[in-house]
Amino acid sequence: MELKIGAIIENPGNSLKNKRAGWRSFRPIWDNKKCTQCGLCWMYCPDNAIYIKDKKRSKTNLDYCKGCCICASVCKFNAIQIVKEK
Repeated sequence: MELKIGAIIENPGNSLKNKRAGWRSFRPIWDNKKCTQCGLCWMYCPDNAIYIKDKKRSKTNLDYCKGCCICASVCKFNAIQIVKEK
């Protein structure tokens, strides 16, 4: 029996098919008016679900947000509130 070498990504880009919204319990709500564009939420998001456009935070892609609440915990300006998923 021939074994494949492990830890090789044979099909790059496949994580786009693995949306995590279905099992999320909480969701972040971003308040643009309170946001100072510091970028901490973007930097700490483990799912890369927060988008930066023209060097400013633009939106959260809730398809890939797992609701871990890290973004809200690092936001020093309370610009991200966590609400229970419906």
